[in-house]
Order: sequence, then C-alpha cells, then structure tokens
Amino acid sequence: MPIFEINLPKGLNKALGIPPRSPKRAQLRVLKKLLRRAKYTAFGQKFGFEQILKNRAVAKQFQKTVPVFNYNKIYTDWWHKSLEGEPDICWPGKIKFFALSSGTSEAASKYIPVTNDLLRGNKIIMIKQLISLFNYKEVPLASIGKGWLTLGGSTDLQKGPGYYAGDLSGITAKKAPFWFQPFYKPGKKIAKERDWNKKLKEIVEKAPHWDIGFIVGVPAWIQMCIEMVIERYQLNNIHELWPNLAFFVHGGVSFEPYKHGFEKLLGRPISYVETYLASEGFLAWQDKQNGEGMRLSYNQHIFFEFVPFDENNFDADGELYENPQTLMIQEVEEHKDYALLISTVAGAWRYLIGDTIRFVDKENAEIIITGRTKHFLSLVGEHLSVDNMNKAIQLVSEELNISIPEYTVTGEPVGNFFGHHWYIAADGIVDEKLVAQKIDEKLVLLNDDYAVERKTALKEIRVSVLGENIFLSFLQSKGKIGGQHKFPRVLKGTLLEEWKIFIENK
Repeated sequence: MPIFEINLPKGLNKALGIPPRSPKRAQLRVLKKLLRRAKYTAFGQKFGFEQILKNRAVAKQFQKTVPVFNYNKIYTDWWHKSLEGEPDICWPGKIKFFALSSGTSEAASKYIPVTNDLLRGNKIIMIKQLISLFNYKEVPLASIGKGWLTLGGSTDLQKGPGYYAGDLSGITAKKAPFWFQPFYKPGKKIAKERDWNKKLKEIVEKAPHWDIGFIVGVPAWIQMCIEMVIERYQLNNIHELWPNLAFFVHGGVSFEPYKHGFEKLLGRPISYVETYLASEGFLAWQDKQNGEGMRLSYNQHIFFEFVPFDENNFDADGELYENPQTLMIQEVEEHKDYALLISTVAGAWRYLIGDTIRFVDKENAEIIITGRTKHFLSLVGEHLSVDNMNKAIQLVSEELNISIPEYTVTGEPVGNFFGHHWYIAADGIVDEKLVAQKIDEKLVLLNDDYAVERKTALKEIRVSVLGENIFLSFLQSKGKIGGQHKFPRVLKGTLLEEWKIFIENK
C-alpha cells in the first residue's frame, strides 16, 4: 500500500508552509525565530541578539553586527566548545550529534553540529517534497509505497566524549521514524556496515528480495551499485529485477554528467528528483516534475544570505574577502552567481557553506547549484564554472554516445600561456583528441569569456581518459569512499599534486 493513503486536510499547506506569498516576509520570520531561540546562548550574548530583535531593521542590523564565518573561523571561535561538551554555545542545549563532512577538497573532517531542531526541519522539507510527487504526471504513484533503497553513510556512528559523529545520512537514517522502517532498504543491519565495499556486496546479495520503487543517493555510487546488481544477476537492465522502480532522488553533485550512462541501465524512463541536502541542512528541493530549479527552504529553519560571486568579494583562490557585499532574498537578481551564507537551527551563523547558486525563478525562490567557491577555473579570465563543465560533458556524452561518469579539470602552463587538462572516465574506446575538441566547442558556446580567451591566452585543451576505478581509488586513498563523497570537479594546489602522483603510480 502507498505510504500516504489519506485525504490531505485543507490546512496542510498552511501547516507545512507551502508556499508563503512572500519569500522576504518568510525569511524575516525565520531570522527572528532563530534570534529569539539563540539569544541566551554564548554566541547570542556576544553579538547582542536581544538588541538586534529590538531594531526595526532586524535583518540589516543582524548583518551589521554578526560577522561572516567560514568553517575554520566558526569552529576555532565557537563550535569546538560544543564538541568539547559545553552547552548553550551557538544553539540552546548540548550538541549530541555532529555530521562529519570534508566537502570535495579538504582532507580533514569537519564537525558540523546537528540538532533535533535541524533534523525536524529537514524532515518537514522531506515531507513537502514527498507530497509534491502527487503532482507528477504519468508516474506510478504506487511506487512511493514500495522499497526505498538509500545508499548513505553508516548508522554505526563514531562515539566521542558525550557526542556521536558520522555522515548526516547515517544520523538521519538512525533517527528515522518507526513507520518508515518497513520501506527503508537496505535495512538496519546493512546500513550499520562501515566498510563501503562490504556494504555494496551485501546490498547486491539482498537485491532480489526487495521491491524497490525509490533509489536515493549520490549519482556515482548509485550507478555503481546498479551496475553491480545487473552484472551479478545477468540482467539487461535494472527494471527486470525492480519493475516498480520509478524515482531517483539525487543530490550532492549535478546529475547531468551521469545521466547518459545511467539511463543505459534502465528498462524504461524514471523520474529524477533533485535535492540540496548538505551536512548543514536541507537547503532546497525540487517541487515539480522536470523543473529547472529547486525551491529554497526559505520558510522553515534556515536564513539565507547571498554574496555575489565576483572579484569584488572573492580572491583568485575562491577565498572570501572581509566585509563582503551580502544580499537578502528580495535583493538578488536572476541568472547571477551567488555564494551562500546560512544561519540555521543548529548554530551556524552567517556561515559560508562553500556552494554557489543561481536564481532561475526569483519570485518562487528557485535555484540551481552552479559549483563551489573554490571549484572554478579562471587562469586568464575564462571564468569557467562547474555548471559550464557539467553541461559540456552532458552535451558531449549525448553527441558521441559515450558515458562519462566522472571527470575533473586542472589548469596548467603552456609555454608563456595556459591550458586546461581534462581527466575523464569513459566507457569503450574513446578518441581523446575528438573529446577535447567537442568539449572545447561546447564551452565556446556556453561561456562568452571562455570563447574570448580561447582566441588569446588559453592555448590548449587536452583530455586524458582513465578508468572510473582510478577516480574511485583516489577517493578511497583519501579516506573518502562512500555515499557522501564526490570527486572534485576542479583540482588545484596540494590535491592536484597528489592526483598527479597517484595516476603516475597507477
């Protein structure tokens, strides 16, 4: 039976906050709620939250009074105290859970506070997204009541002195409500497994016993899992085993580079549902079928600010300058890139999350993720974003009928000028020079700055084709194997040197 087989009350939209008429008013309500809840914390006392609330221009006063933080600064100044067991630091009470996150470039794990308030807010956004599926056309909604295969982190969390730490997906699964357990796959025993390779093997062995309607996870690992199932049982496609599979809920990275290869594993089309669920919170969700963007979670538990992603606010390495220009949701413009600052019910305050987004529909607060503040190439002013790269890879995959499940790009000197070196994973026999030519052609069409620089200082585009196992092995060597981890789309600095040594040895 479906999970929801009830008549939804008329007041449900109001109860869930779907959607308020004004994102501006909704965000102001969220900010005031955050300030009221945290005004007696050490952070709230330090920055005078009670006085900010008395100011008629609450949001502007908040921006004026509270500084911008990146992870290193907020951890050094505040979060380490929560990790050491002190209560009431940035959010009321003692923090009992921390999400371990290393993003896609940093080596050391970050400890991101996770509170019950954050998990509650995340669950409400999940319910909103689930309800929105009932508006999808020509989709077998009975699949919602089938198994949900979630490929996430281990629920066997690390035990610290007074806290537990692990992937947010593992924390969320561990605290999932009892009514969801019959639908949840791979089940508690396998979900607890920390060894990622062993977990995949156990999922493959159990696969024939499940009737899966949903798959949830990062595209690269979901694709690998399905490929393993197809190979193990000698299937033509995954629908031969799971005929009710109808939805793929994905996030973490753009699905565009994976789509062509992924659809070769299917027996019929399915619906793709994008989410923006970071360790810091559930930031946005796709609320309509085939929608271009995702709706920001602006009415629940996160206050958003937007920093124009340009040379006035960021240096050449993607580091944020002091006192950057920060805009609120009513002040942004469509089709411009912004870095996100978030304040949350877990004690993140004006926190630079490291992602860049673009509004595709300001009125409905719909965004797309365009990359990372440190994952872009602009050696000579080409301003190449991850969004440009993803689209180029998708177009080349479709034109040449090849699957490119992974890639990364580096900048390199070419005599007195510069070039781009693409490392891609591809199936079959691939002509590297042809792929380089096609990627170049697509980027010229997608990015005017790139087109200009290709006539001047950007002299060479080359491609190296590697096995997908090389990319995954590199992640494993960095301790980043598993459902949360993604390969960085741009390599720079120390990580680039390590990558070069790694592929030489391989």
